[in-house]
Amino acid sequence: NDRVEIIANDQGNRTTPSFVAFTETERMIGDAAKNQAAMNPRNTVFDAKRLIGRRFSDKSTQADMKHFPFAVVQKDGDKPAIRVEYKGETKEFLPEEISSMVLTKMKETAEAYLG
Repeated sequence: NDRVEIIANDQGNRTTPSFVAFTETERMIGDAAKNQAAMNPRNTVFDAKRLIGRRFSDKSTQADMKHFPFAVVQKDGDKPAIRVEYKGETKEFLPEEISSMVLTKMKETAEAYLG
């Protein structure tokens, strides 16, 4: 119908925060992840987009890391990776993987709405 429609997410909001949280039992994305961030800061990832395309050794990456409650580690040479505890295991995700989780959730929301 040549119209743009903003679809509400599962929380009824028209914006979805780029947060991904990992717990002993599940992975949460968006509002659910953001809402529990204070209780689970080391396993709640946000601002992953800031790390995409950067080197771990970059001054800007090192500066950003000082403000993150989650661990950023060096992986595959000089790439930043995010280390979390998920279902009792230590996992490392590239920032692109974290962003992909958010985008996949948004795609699923749109598909559910559109049928």
